[in-house]
Amino acid sequence: MNNKVVIAIDAMGGENAPKKNIEGLGLFLKQNKNKEDFYFKIYGDENKIIEELNKNNINKDKIEILNTLTVVSDDETPLTAIKNSKNSSMWNSINSQIDDGAHISLSAGNTGVLFVISRMLLKTIDKVNKPALAGIWPTKKGVSVVLDLGANIECDENNLVDFSEMGSALYKSLYGDEKPKVSLLNIGSEEIKGTEIIKKAHSKLKELSDYGDFEFTGYIEGNQIFDGNSNIIVTDGFTGNVALKTAEGTAKFLTDSLKESLMENFLSKFSLIFSYFSLKKFKKKLDPRKYNGAIFLGLKGPVVKSHGSTDAIGFYHSIDLCYRIIKGDLMNKIKNNLKHIDAKN
Repeated sequence: MNNKVVIAIDAMGGENAPKKNIEGLGLFLKQNKNKEDFYFKIYGDENKIIEELNKNNINKDKIEILNTLTVVSDDETPLTAIKNSKNSSMWNSINSQIDDGAHISLSAGNTGVLFVISRMLLKTIDKVNKPALAGIWPTKKGVSVVLDLGANIECDENNLVDFSEMGSALYKSLYGDEKPKVSLLNIGSEEIKGTEIIKKAHSKLKELSDYGDFEFTGYIEGNQIFDGNSNIIVTDGFTGNVALKTAEGTAKFLTDSLKESLMENFLSKFSLIFSYFSLKKFKKKLDPRKYNGAIFLGLKGPVVKSHGSTDAIGFYHSIDLCYRIIKGDLMNKIKNNLKHIDAKN
């Protein structure tokens, strides 16, 4: 198993679990039926997991089930997580990286609890003060990595620099670009704009850009996020989470409004005949399931958070993300990038 990507999955996390989790696993196995370089450790209620595996006719050759009856509830708070979630399916899937040979962990469970457990068990990478939550967002030109999406409400300039290096490593591990473009999210593009922390981060990133981990392109405004001119967009967790929720709400508003307009009367319904393929392409581009999976960066092991309300297709994409992260050698790329911060200091 030394050459295989070992993915630990919390099968009981999220809505409609373990049904959608196992169905998503089945989709991944079907899409990669000719590959032999992965293996799954599934944590959760063994009887329920086996029932779903049998329903979906999933071969168990690449799967190990580890019976875990305790489940982290959506109502659990990070403050009580340490006491109540030990030996849960979430806890054990993360601890699998320490004691059971897993390379990466995946859960659709409670985000706050997942972050607390991950940080406590895996610890942060040396000299990384704050881990970040990174997401993959669609743009006009492809995708961008956006971080932090809510793990840290307050950040200083050093945190933002760390996020830039780690986000750059993530982008390179997934998409192969050896010099992605990094931008700082700000209220304007001029260097004089922004808080003192933003200005200090700007200055540091300009200097670090010379090392070749990324090309720093300066500031980016909120209305430019989806233009695709930047591969990594860096901000603090408060601003990042507001941007995330705004983007999600805007996308829903647009799709709902479009659907309402097209179903308004006979003529609008008739027009669907001529615009079917364009609308299908539009829907596919904005399908949030394709981009499901946020990544905790800055820990000594990678953890992916699937959206709790996603379906089997969304969970499949989060499994695929885990696989690509390990195949892209994310952890070594992060460590190599962070060395340049030490060299500069």
